[in-house]
Amino acid sequence: MTVADRPATYREVFAERSFRALFVARTLAIGAMSLQIFALSVLVYAGTGSPLLSALAFGAGFLPQVVGGLLLGSLTDRLRPRPLIVAGYAVEALLAAALGLLDLPVAVSLTLVAVIACGTPVFAGAAARVIAERLAGDAYVLGRSVSNMSSSAAQLLGLAGGGVAVAAVGPRPALLFAAGCHVLAAAVVRFGLPATARPAAPAQERAGAVRDSWTGAVALLSDRTIRRLLLAQWLPSAFVAGAEALLVAYGAGRGFPAGTGAVLMGAPAVGMLLGNFVAGRFLRPTLRERAAPAFVVVLGTPLIALLATPSLPVLVGLLVVAGTGFAFGLGLQRAFLAAAPQDRRGQLFALFSTGMMALQGIGPVVLGAVAELSTPALAIAVAGVATVLVAPSLRRLRSV
Repeated sequence: MTVADRPATYREVFAERSFRALFVARTLAIGAMSLQIFALSVLVYAGTGSPLLSALAFGAGFLPQVVGGLLLGSLTDRLRPRPLIVAGYAVEALLAAALGLLDLPVAVSLTLVAVIACGTPVFAGAAARVIAERLAGDAYVLGRSVSNMSSSAAQLLGLAGGGVAVAAVGPRPALLFAAGCHVLAAAVVRFGLPATARPAAPAQERAGAVRDSWTGAVALLSDRTIRRLLLAQWLPSAFVAGAEALLVAYGAGRGFPAGTGAVLMGAPAVGMLLGNFVAGRFLRPTLRERAAPAFVVVLGTPLIALLATPSLPVLVGLLVVAGTGFAFGLGLQRAFLAAAPQDRRGQLFALFSTGMMALQGIGPVVLGAVAELSTPALAIAVAGVATVLVAPSLRRLRSV
């Protein structure tokens, strides 16, 4: 085994102070955001009785990220990362506090959520740029693996904690708790992230932020290698997100007990934790990259098996296995980082986050329409087939 092909260790990753600070802050923020989304949905439904408005409250923070990613993404490379990231968490804290303290009309609440969401790709891109600069080689890939695992765990804990908190104290105090978590995340970055990082491209050397962001986004998407690497990561996640959105309806149609939907939706996250841990820690970098297409097949194939109406224990097992397939993304990270222009690296991460959020919002809508015209089982199977069909493109990427 060559030095370049040696898997990194968690000790190496967490030895980097910048990664430790961003890891803790991001975990806190994701848990807080999950809690905030749940509490706001409950608050809106309690005030309006409208399932549609409650659903909009749940998803209002996703699609607007497209605007921020395309028109503000260059800020990740133009501004110093530490104050930018701190500002992002501080604004999220103010939003959660306003939603918890003020009796705002639903339209105003959703508008505030959508406006703040426009900045999410910028803050996320700045943090990703710092990690890419601080972690080299396979340590960067393992860092991404750890981040993915913590995101899954934080989302699960945030949603579970949200249910407990809302039941115990109500949605408004839960929103204030989420605000406190965002404040803590901002403090971790402010005092834990070194202030040595400089902008990748000084603002005075470029045009205005919006124009520069649009120009940069067009240039990045015009690059064939970058475009294919982005799509290879976006599409499987979008298909699977659409399938996961139908699991509650699938479980109800099968006559499973009430509450089973939460178990089914949590099973892929458990698989994602396992898959990222095993692939990130125990597979050599070259083997991980060769295995990426196989992981995509593993991600999609169990979804097709839902057409066979498996028993509940088998169904949960299939969804856990499917979740392990998310490890395919680790096999693309070295190529993705190598393809990133040095002066647009932060913007590329912002663009990646933008597309991921947008397509994960569109996937459930498209597959929901398929389910309306057929059945949830068939729509989930369609998502599985579409996911598997992405695998050959990953094989071709290895030769790019």
